[in-house]
Amino acid sequence: MSPDLPPTLRILYEDHHCLVVDKPARLITASDKTGDATLLELARAYHFARQAPGKKGYLVPLHFLDRPVSGVVMFALSSKAAARLSEQFRKGQINKTYRAVVEGAPSSSELHTVDSYLLKDRDHNLTKVVPAGTAGAKASTLTYRSLGRKGPLSLLEVRPKTGRSHQIRVQLAQSGMPIYGDVKYGASSMWEHQIALHALTVTFTHPVAKTPVTVTTPPPVLWQSIWPGVLDV
Repeated sequence: MSPDLPPTLRILYEDHHCLVVDKPARLITASDKTGDATLLELARAYHFARQAPGKKGYLVPLHFLDRPVSGVVMFALSSKAAARLSEQFRKGQINKTYRAVVEGAPSSSELHTVDSYLLKDRDHNLTKVVPAGTAGAKASTLTYRSLGRKGPLSLLEVRPKTGRSHQIRVQLAQSGMPIYGDVKYGASSMWEHQIALHALTVTFTHPVAKTPVTVTTPPPVLWQSIWPGVLDV
């Protein structure tokens, strides 16, 4: 693991059914062709070490964040929880809120909705906006609103309604506002091997207790360098 990545997880919520952690930027969620250390490996090591002798335990990721993105990631700790929470994801019943610092600004302070058809190019790990009816394309929707502007940058609150690969990144770029540091989708320059996109909050119905649960984690302190006061917004 890189020396600038934490050796242990930052736990945000935990019980017998769910584990929610704070993923740092630059750490991949699960394995890829690079063979780098993963959030999944850290979570499994943490969870398995807490099991009784002879017990392996159960842990599966419920969703993923891109490597350069930070924030909330959920794991299920039982097959029952995995099935019930995955169903909530499929039905759009889990609400996620993101913070994004972008180049440019919205046309107004009102709530904006972006509807697109997105197609993932897996060979190049790139998602594109394509016409409706394109083979393999998926309907994708998000909303965003401005939380402020500082010079050439704006701070947005973003709520994806669907969970497509690179969705927020490509749909904000489509709207003329590439995420700060996200040169893959049109940003003017790189930024510390990460991008200014952070999964701030997740709200779900507990798979057993059936009560609402909201988990929040603030953006990394590094964001202060591009948006002073962001931790208080």
